[in-house]
Amino acid sequence: MLARHKLDNLLDRFAEIEHMMSASPDPAAYVKLSREYAGLEPLVQKIRALIKAEEELAGAVALIDDPETDAEMRELAEMERDELTESVEHLSQDVRIGLLPKDEADANDAILEVRAGTGGDEAALFAGDLFRMYQRYAELQGWKVEILSSSEGEVGGFKEVIASVSGDNVFARLKFESGVHRVQRVPATESGGRIHTSAATVAVLPQAEDVDVDVQESDLRIDTFRASGAGGQHVNTTDSAVRITHIPSGIVVAVQDERSQHKNKARAMQLLRARVYDEERERAASERTEARRLQVGSGDRSERIRTYNFPQGRVTDHRIGLTLYKLEQIVAGEGLGEVIDALIMDHQANLLASEDT
Repeated sequence: MLARHKLDNLLDRFAEIEHMMSASPDPAAYVKLSREYAGLEPLVQKIRALIKAEEELAGAVALIDDPETDAEMRELAEMERDELTESVEHLSQDVRIGLLPKDEADANDAILEVRAGTGGDEAALFAGDLFRMYQRYAELQGWKVEILSSSEGEVGGFKEVIASVSGDNVFARLKFESGVHRVQRVPATESGGRIHTSAATVAVLPQAEDVDVDVQESDLRIDTFRASGAGGQHVNTTDSAVRITHIPSGIVVAVQDERSQHKNKARAMQLLRARVYDEERERAASERTEARRLQVGSGDRSERIRTYNFPQGRVTDHRIGLTLYKLEQIVAGEGLGEVIDALIMDHQANLLASEDT
């Protein structure tokens, strides 16, 4: 059963946010309010629809119970009652899901990091395949992907690629992708036709807004150095590469892809803020052991989460026991949404089960 006072409180809060946003608050406050508004609006619409359906259902039941209602009207009211009962059940479930504890970072853009793991050249090729899978999926979602830093493999793919992904609810959709992805296939470099197993790691970090994390200039050490390319050759003759160290946490980021020192510094700061924010989130999460127990998998980026088996054309997500024989569509990015939807639904089911116990 849904607590009516909880729904009323949410409707009151939504109205309060609307009023506060119309009062021209300062920019930082407006950003926070608008994000809360965007997060609440879909749920508020469902609550309003639920309340309306419940009122109409009560009206239909009253008509059926009224001894003065004629037979034809009662029959129509009974049909309406059955339809409204089903509608109320569906809306109640939607509202229950909407009331589940939210990850404050769900609406954020994300930093996507893909790195080759065990498997040599084949691992780098697989890392490239994974990155292109996410690029295509992002394109289908209407998101924007911008590479911040990359290191190409000797025969193609990536040893490491880091990109920003921006759009609607990016982190909410991609956050369960963090972990070890394993591939089983005959590498292009294999002449004997033997199946090899290699791996790549994926990390998805929420991008931090100014209101999310406070990085003080005094806490940073910024070094510049000359960018170098393959074989140790210099990409340019100026100190355009930037390394930033966040002294309190010890986090270090370096970016050298751009020829402009200013652009490299801006990208490095974007990446640094995301990593500092992620570390703060991880520290807070570790204090909520019960909440972490309910996460899909452990969230540990060293955990093997998915296997892509090319000979059998299957993809298996080990956390939820999901196997799909749609490898080509998933690797092409077009079928990845089905896997992500299943992970989100499993996560919601776990949270709902925990509330019922």
